[in-house]
Amino acid sequence: MITPDFFNEVAPIVMHDPLAQVLGAARGGMIEYTYTDIVKLAGHACPTVAGAYLMLEKGMNALYGQETPVRGSIKVFVKGKLGEGVVGVISNVASMVTGATTIGGFHGLAGHFDRRDLLFYDADMHADMLLERIDTGTRVELRYDPSFVSSDERMGELLMRLVSGNADGEDKELFGSLWQDRVRRILIEFKNDPRLVKCTVLS
Repeated sequence: MITPDFFNEVAPIVMHDPLAQVLGAARGGMIEYTYTDIVKLAGHACPTVAGAYLMLEKGMNALYGQETPVRGSIKVFVKGKLGEGVVGVISNVASMVTGATTIGGFHGLAGHFDRRDLLFYDADMHADMLLERIDTGTRVELRYDPSFVSSDERMGELLMRLVSGNADGEDKELFGSLWQDRVRRILIEFKNDPRLVKCTVLS
């Protein structure tokens, strides 16, 4: 899989998964999720996928500090109903990293490692995502707004050519390059801009 070079510049999210440790799937239960892993899950790279990744990264840092976040021990609340807008994309990314699922997840071993009922939709909140540590009850709200990271002015015309079927090979290549350049700026250049991801610890 050949991806844009900047994918490798995005810091991975490292999780400790006790289930993976018990079953011998990962030494010490340590699992590293890269941005490329997330793109493979989503099947594409866009501002929404980038935003979900950044919200999780910043949310984990706020909840755990210098500790390694524990996969399967975090509740995830997502604004909006499943099937609306980009709710499914965001929740899929969150589920991959945190292990949180609805009724379709792993049911556990003898009452341990149950991953069900940890992912909730249509949460009553103003944030885009809320993460909660099960062990401490600490919560963090996350809001994502990439609107100030502008697109190249040529994008609109190129998109019209694409959807109308009139784009040639050069148009398609340029569109993809410009699209990924905005994703790069979100993930690399503006990652720490306070306007991009607002993180609020509630308790």
